[in-house]
Amino acid sequence: MDEKQSTAHAPGCVFCTVVAPQLDAIMDHIWPEDTREHFRNARIEVLKGMRSLLDARIERLSQSEPKGTKVAVE
Repeated sequence: MDEKQSTAHAPGCVFCTVVAPQLDAIMDHIWPEDTREHFRNARIEVLKGMRSLLDARIERLSQSEPKGTKVAVE
């Protein structure tokens, strides 16, 4: 794990502590470095897309609703 970024693992999660690291080790031997880098970048882009959707939704919810217009009554 010298070139990899460390990731946070949920304490007590069997998948996070046992399965995921084993799968990572297997994939490191199967896939070429270019392929692994491509998938890492793709994962980042998906997260950026999700962040963009969340930011747009937050912006829409944060806008104040338009107030009514005044009408002159005679």
